[in-house]
Amino acid sequence: MPRNGTCRQLAPVVLGLLCLFVTVGTALAHKTSDSYLGLTVERGKITGRWDIALSDLQEAIGFDDNGDGTVTWTELKAREHLIAPYAFSNLTIRAANTIATPRHKSLDYEAHESGAYIILRFDLEGVIQPDQLTLHYELFFKHDPLHRGLFRLAAIELGQAEPRIQTAIFSPFTPLQKFLIREPSAWRQFANFGREGAWHIWIGFDHVLFLIALLLPAVLRRERGQWRSVGEFRPALWEVLKIVTAFTVAHSITLALAALEIVRLPSRWVETAIAASVALAALNNLRPFFEKRGWWVAFGFGLVHGFGFASALGDLELGRDSLAWTLASFNLGVELGQLAIVLVFLPFAFALRHSWFYQRLIFQGGSVCVVLIAVTLTVQRCFDLKRLTF
Repeated sequence: MPRNGTCRQLAPVVLGLLCLFVTVGTALAHKTSDSYLGLTVERGKITGRWDIALSDLQEAIGFDDNGDGTVTWTELKAREHLIAPYAFSNLTIRAANTIATPRHKSLDYEAHESGAYIILRFDLEGVIQPDQLTLHYELFFKHDPLHRGLFRLAAIELGQAEPRIQTAIFSPFTPLQKFLIREPSAWRQFANFGREGAWHIWIGFDHVLFLIALLLPAVLRRERGQWRSVGEFRPALWEVLKIVTAFTVAHSITLALAALEIVRLPSRWVETAIAASVALAALNNLRPFFEKRGWWVAFGFGLVHGFGFASALGDLELGRDSLAWTLASFNLGVELGQLAIVLVFLPFAFALRHSWFYQRLIFQGGSVCVVLIAVTLTVQRCFDLKRLTF
């Protein structure tokens, strides 16, 4: 244990790290950029709908002329001649070896759970009875590598009761994808959503914070009102496995309920509750009120986080046949993403568990940082701060 003089010397450093962590964390914890692109193939013709977040287009084109944070319909219509050309310049669609030209039909807007979206409706010209489509999607990738394009392809054939649904996610790593209309590849879809499940965990700042808040005490045990280091690696590993498994099971339940539209909650409530759950999990490290029940905490709050995961899939309108496949692959990706974090964190934490560095700076200081960030996020989301509205 360092002397008082050393502690006084370290105090400004620790305080600086805490402030930096809070600043960076708050900056990173923004809404994930996304768009929803849908194509429908029916009787040899292709129609499309593209929902693009108003906030993303505001950054790229600019609508808010008077800077009041609210976009009016007049301001939006004044930029209509820029919206469709900008969007379609970042999307190339090929049917076989022919480039299909989008023909803009109408512009509208709609309030999704996560905010206002511009809606582009269009037809594809020069396409007759396509068997294969190739899409090259580049919207916002140059400005925001975290942007994702969620894609839904519905093929309606005569005699079919339900359309054949294919889904995919475009990212800077997968901007070019091919789709067979009559013989879709289920394994390609499985791999795509599995990869995105892992990515969703890694870029989901609040989900990572929650997991870290639960993992921090994994190499410690509560004894006579004090935190003490564990003696062996196996109990710590077992505790971590229980936490990760409980979290996965819980968010899988609510993700399925939300995707099936059995239970739907307002996005703002869900995101606020997620931030609050992160704060409570970290506070539990500082003032335990759920002693020796880490996996119960993970399960209870994981139910809330599942509704947050559902926001990544909810607007895709998945068919029943593809829904189970998509949920399974997405959940598997989330689980693998969590395990990757555990594999990095746990050996490091176990090796340093006896030290003042871990017990004071990492465990207690880290928990304080998580609380500060989570409380900031809770306030921002609760009062809907810094959001462009329509």
